[in-house]
Amino acid sequence: MKPSKYNIVFFLIFGYFTFTATGQQKVNWISFEQLDDSLAVKPKKVFISFFADWCTYCKKMNRVAFKNPEVIAVLNSEYYAVKMDSETKKPIEFEGRAYTNDQVGKNRNPIHQIPLLLASRKNRPFSLPATVILDKTFKVTQRHFEYLSTKKILKILKK
Repeated sequence: MKPSKYNIVFFLIFGYFTFTATGQQKVNWISFEQLDDSLAVKPKKVFISFFADWCTYCKKMNRVAFKNPEVIAVLNSEYYAVKMDSETKKPIEFEGRAYTNDQVGKNRNPIHQIPLLLASRKNRPFSLPATVILDKTFKVTQRHFEYLSTKKILKILKK
């Protein structure tokens, strides 16, 4: 049985709207520069995800946890969500100070000053994925150095 023109048009339109509706939900990631401005206007909790291009678990979190509608809703409503490449070479201006990556050329995987300041642990090397949660006064309340499943991120966000 040959499909009619109307059936084909219906499925194309239905598919377009389904794809568009599901494709619109995403985390509103901002940069550190944008965070500086946002915190000045309205204090809010901050969720920071440090990643690197080579980090498999970082990529998996992007594909799974950060695509979950409930995670997206909580991050977008209750937090400023910042995502930062921990190996970026560009200087970042935050709170009137320039932060740089002093390790470029010295280490195979040079880590920028910002993740080193916010996501360091005593007597342990920096590792990815690294997630940092800060309160409204920009004080670190949680640090996580592991793959975070959707369930675990939701538990962390609702603390």
